[in-house]
Amino acid sequence: MLFIGFLIRAGIQIFGAYPRLYWNDHCTPGTEWLKFPKRSIPTDRPWTALEQERDVSAWLGQPGGNNLGLGRHWHFSAALFWVLNGSVYVALLFATGEWQRLIPTSWSIFPDAWQTLLTYLSLHQPPPTAGLPYDPLQQLAYAAVVFLLGPFLILTGAAQSPGIEAQFPRYARLFGGRQGARSLHFLGLLAFVVFIVAHTFMVIVTGFSKNMGDIIFGQHQTDQGLAVIIGLALIASILAIYAVTAWGSRRWPRTTQHVLGPIIRPLMRALAVRTRSRQHYPPSSISPEFLVNGVPPDTAEYRRLVEDGFSAWRLEINGLVETPLSLTLADLHQMPVQTQITKHHCIQGWSGVAEWGGIPLSAILDVCHPLPAARFLILHSYQLDTSGQPFYESLDISLGRHPQTILADQMNGRPLPVPHGAPLRLRVETELGFKMVKWLRGIEFVADYRDLGAGQGGSREDNMFYEQAVGI
Repeated sequence: MLFIGFLIRAGIQIFGAYPRLYWNDHCTPGTEWLKFPKRSIPTDRPWTALEQERDVSAWLGQPGGNNLGLGRHWHFSAALFWVLNGSVYVALLFATGEWQRLIPTSWSIFPDAWQTLLTYLSLHQPPPTAGLPYDPLQQLAYAAVVFLLGPFLILTGAAQSPGIEAQFPRYARLFGGRQGARSLHFLGLLAFVVFIVAHTFMVIVTGFSKNMGDIIFGQHQTDQGLAVIIGLALIASILAIYAVTAWGSRRWPRTTQHVLGPIIRPLMRALAVRTRSRQHYPPSSISPEFLVNGVPPDTAEYRRLVEDGFSAWRLEINGLVETPLSLTLADLHQMPVQTQITKHHCIQGWSGVAEWGGIPLSAILDVCHPLPAARFLILHSYQLDTSGQPFYESLDISLGRHPQTILADQMNGRPLPVPHGAPLRLRVETELGFKMVKWLRGIEFVADYRDLGAGQGGSREDNMFYEQAVGI
């Protein structure tokens, strides 16, 4: 109960970052099947996907407000404990033979459950089921939640991982693509909410004291009053935990990041670093409109570069390398060029497919020769972050040699547009979009990223409390 509550609350928090649902991976404006609030996308001016973010009430979301990074920490931490709890529970069900009270052994359960439903709707209670603690309708509902709905949410959650989809492109297609999986995941959340409300209602109306005795002590012949006190105290404690953790997360966000980060970090790194992108979408899959996230740098230096067609632009490569480089666009065009049609996964929840052309990052590594001590690449942008400091992100050096990690200066067969990162942006297809730095000005090789900024691995990690590796 504690963990599913955290999952629901944090799921609502994550949904608030892009409260629109689609059945297509292009997320073309106007094709959503559900949106909150029912506010239209501007058509008379340029806009970015960040404008779709909504603050979430702390009564509903964990931890509330505009806290996608912390919401993700709570969601994934709770998911790991929820899966562990569920795995132990299911294992014990079969080890002890208790599975027989949940899993139907006869097809007659379906007509019996229908008759039981009609009995409830007539405001009567069905007679006890011989040899079983649950009536047929309860047995079907509990079996469906444990053995169908729970695994369904795990599977649709995994299908939203850029790391998993990059390695196994066909997997997400089982759910209609990334957005289909996101929509189904949301419907699964609603199914859990409906079950919880219905279950709680039935516990109350069919004899609260008796049911609490069965829940707490496994019998209702004695100590019903004590069972009610214990049950209500447990519920109050869980609600208090939600309130305290939500308040504490907003009050001490960095501490929350540091406490929950180690729990989810091994899985995040495994999905981002250890997977390999095998995406090869056909040209027909390219999105008719690829959403823009973030605005171009508003500095005199960058404006001059744009006005001059980036003729004076240089990509500075330094740090722990044998051969520092200063490359123009012409220099880059002398290197091997690679094109790929891949899917972009934004941390907000939207996606899009585009063709990217550019230089494999591995080719840069082959020329500059990183020293053995170099473990991370620091990618610097002309953009400023939310604190007014130069935007940067870190990348594990092993990701630099992934076959589909490139420095792109082409998009859909044309020069990279300014809103999408001109003159050069990173594409690393096993991570979320904010790691793919746009408006690149330099790459620095370092042994550790903890001496930079706030020490979390990037501007988004420093200011919005994301994880350094984000494979889901």
